[in-house]
Amino acid sequence: MKEAMFYKKMEEDSVICELCPHHCRIKNGFHGICKVRKNVRGVLYTENYSKISSWAMDPIEKKPLYHFYPGSYIFSVGSFGCNFRCKFCQNWQIAQITEVPTEVVNPSELVQIAKSQKGNIGIAFTYNEPSIWYEYVYDVVKISKKEGLKTVLVTNGFIEEQPLREILPYIDAMNIDLKAFKEDFYRDTLGRLSNVLKTIEICKNYCHVEITTLLIPGLNDEEEEIEQLAKWLSSVDKKIPLHFSRYFPNYKLNIPPTPIEKVKKARLIAKKYLYYVYTGNIDDEEGSTTYCKRCGEPLIKRNYYNVKKLIKGKVCEKCKEKLDIVI
Repeated sequence: MKEAMFYKKMEEDSVICELCPHHCRIKNGFHGICKVRKNVRGVLYTENYSKISSWAMDPIEKKPLYHFYPGSYIFSVGSFGCNFRCKFCQNWQIAQITEVPTEVVNPSELVQIAKSQKGNIGIAFTYNEPSIWYEYVYDVVKISKKEGLKTVLVTNGFIEEQPLREILPYIDAMNIDLKAFKEDFYRDTLGRLSNVLKTIEICKNYCHVEITTLLIPGLNDEEEEIEQLAKWLSSVDKKIPLHFSRYFPNYKLNIPPTPIEKVKKARLIAKKYLYYVYTGNIDDEEGSTTYCKRCGEPLIKRNYYNVKKLIKGKVCEKCKEKLDIVI
């Protein structure tokens, strides 16, 4: 265990964790909502520091990041725990359960392992929620930047402003999960929409940002809500890529999968407000292709994780418009 950052000591050996907006008041011997931050006699410890449950070389498109070094691979790592309780969790085996096999790898060792991977551009913290792995991620990314590795967070965005701003100078790209555009939905996950929106607004000024929304039938797939989500995101920046993913039954939610046509329709609605909208995990050539925002020329074609780049530089070959892609 390692002493946690961002907490306040209270009376009778209790503490208040200030890492995320839950602000858990934790009594001696107990954990916060995330299940990985524990109060031991008035000192808050992080129990998942340096503990890795999963790692793999993934296509950057799997994060998903379509406008950040497209066609590349990134060393991806995860631990365990989460500060949300999503009934539809796609990685519940490590996000919602803490008794999982792990390997202890210190920050310097992880960076060296990442550097040894052939064709790797950096390290992505993913699979479970990286913000509640904060102390380890923070130590790793500080080393990673010095070693020339790119750093990526795949996150639910539910983090307080101070810890967020402290780590952002070391982060190159983020995919933030915008689960819905109504507070009722977020309350069911133990989160709050307003905090996630604030995270998106802050991060856009520091690093490359893309957004993912998993469309779940009857819960967050109404056309009006999709339009509100896209309209709000366009007010932050019309160039932010938005990914709509198809839901499949998982964990505690067993409603039928999202109809493919619903995912495609969501893209068309959002395209009225945003330059780049994608459909994920379905066979949809149009919805996975990046087009020039000015002339509509195809720039990058994708067949799931197979990527064909039709660009040679940082401008559209046809109209010379500057590309909104990190290459």
